[in-house]
Amino acid sequence: MATQTSVYFPQQQSFRKRLPFVVVALIAASLLMLGRLASFQFQIGLSPEAITYLEGLRDAGYNRELRIAANRGNIYDRNGEVLAVNSLEYQVGLSPNLLEDPREAATQLAAVLGRPELEMFEAATANVPWVLLASRVSAEVGQRLTALDLGSGLQMSPLPRRSYPQGTLAAQVIGFVGGDLTGYYGVEGYYQDTLEGQARDRTVSNIPFEAEQADWQGDQGADIVLTIDRDVQYLVETQLLNALSQSGAESGSILVMNPRNGDILGMANFPSFDPNAYFNVEDPAQLVNLAISGNYEPGSVMKIITVAAALDRGVITPDFTYFDNGSLEVGGITVRNWDRVAHGTVDATQILVQSLNIGAATLAMMMGPDQFYPELNEFGFGRRTGVDLQGEESGIFYAPGDPDWAEANIATNSFGQGISVTPLQMLTAVNAIANGGLMMQPRVVHQINDNGEIFTSQPSALGRPISAETASIVTRMMVSVVDDGLDESASLPGYTIAGKTGTAEIPTPFGYESGTSIVTFVGFLPADDPQISILIRLDRPREYWASVVAAPVFRDLAERLVVQLAIPPDATRRELAVQGGSISGISR
Repeated sequence: MATQTSVYFPQQQSFRKRLPFVVVALIAASLLMLGRLASFQFQIGLSPEAITYLEGLRDAGYNRELRIAANRGNIYDRNGEVLAVNSLEYQVGLSPNLLEDPREAATQLAAVLGRPELEMFEAATANVPWVLLASRVSAEVGQRLTALDLGSGLQMSPLPRRSYPQGTLAAQVIGFVGGDLTGYYGVEGYYQDTLEGQARDRTVSNIPFEAEQADWQGDQGADIVLTIDRDVQYLVETQLLNALSQSGAESGSILVMNPRNGDILGMANFPSFDPNAYFNVEDPAQLVNLAISGNYEPGSVMKIITVAAALDRGVITPDFTYFDNGSLEVGGITVRNWDRVAHGTVDATQILVQSLNIGAATLAMMMGPDQFYPELNEFGFGRRTGVDLQGEESGIFYAPGDPDWAEANIATNSFGQGISVTPLQMLTAVNAIANGGLMMQPRVVHQINDNGEIFTSQPSALGRPISAETASIVTRMMVSVVDDGLDESASLPGYTIAGKTGTAEIPTPFGYESGTSIVTFVGFLPADDPQISILIRLDRPREYWASVVAAPVFRDLAERLVVQLAIPPDATRRELAVQGGSISGISR
């Protein structure tokens, strides 16, 4: 044994001598590792994307992002009547750990939200800090939830919702706001950036004791005051529905404007929709404003423009005459009058009074393409009016140089065939005649109130297509149309009306529909001092001719408008003028 002891003793001695050095090395290594941890040296090799991802995992269930929209600006009519406002809905969440009685809470929540009680119980007993119960509930449901008195276990975040207190009134003028808080169509779409304000994103804690009420809002949107008069709008919508019912027409539009400054007082279309329930609309065509996007061939109302152009270009004078033999060959087609009659010697006024296609075509050919088409362009055809509504169309007409233009077009375009316009384009052009030759840009917004800073829209001229003298001559011709011509059913006792009808065939890819028409009446009053202009359009009425269908609608509407807008009869105005007074300064 002594021999064995002497053999192993030196190894034990050596181990004992080295042990302190091993311990020191281990301690030093441990300290180095701790130091690296303290200084986050382990993250040196991670990309920024990886770090962001890991931080997101760390914070998952702790925070949530909440977008808080600003109050959208309100929309008012010209007299301050509310057309679009904001209401509140709520996002509803639950903090299960803060519920005193999860089973009772589940029963109450199921009853108010209309959800299965088992589903609510699972939410109330979930092992998470926060559960989303409903992304949106109405203000009424929100009040009922608050009345449950579930304390801090129930969390409701306010969410703005657009509301239209007038219902369907002026729906296609106003447009609507979708679930994404974006405006579509009409004023809501065109002025989206002005109305919406500035939304903000906010990080909200999911830990109940740290959660704050999300009552902070972004920058408020601006309020908008329209040129639309709510009472006029209601009247034109009512008259349109009556006209559709009596005539059997399937759709239509009515426009009422102030020709002096371009203000649109009323704009009605059918079919329409309820902006409070836009999501129930099955046919997207209901959302479209026919008055600004419904292209159609206007028919004989275009003869007003043709006669005005010929007079203004000096091609004819007011005492011009031509011989109407009942037909006219142009570019391979034969032009005939609507009544298929030869009218003999005819003057310029009778072209409008008797609505003669041959007369209009004769004037266009006398002007030639080099004068006729530039004149149409000056009246704004083939381009947008620039009205401040989303969805305006430019109309369609072909001039020389276009592949679809043919020589016959100069004849057919002169009486409103082979050229497409919108109702607003047509009325804007006729307004130039009512306004002494100056064509004003149509507008629907009068004023913008941006947090107390008020911006008032100023009337803007699109140009002067004709002289004041020509406008006066054509106005007298249009008065003769109503007093002495086919359109006498548009006449209103006590008032001088300037107007013209148009009966247009409906084009198809295979020619024109048989037995159907689009009828139009356009006019203004009083003729010597126009305060309002009106356009009536009705599609596919039972009766074919505009003089039978559209002219009486104009008379009925004008009869009510002169009362509503306080436009006195001609005799009263003349008596007022003798005394040095005028109605031209009255705001309409």
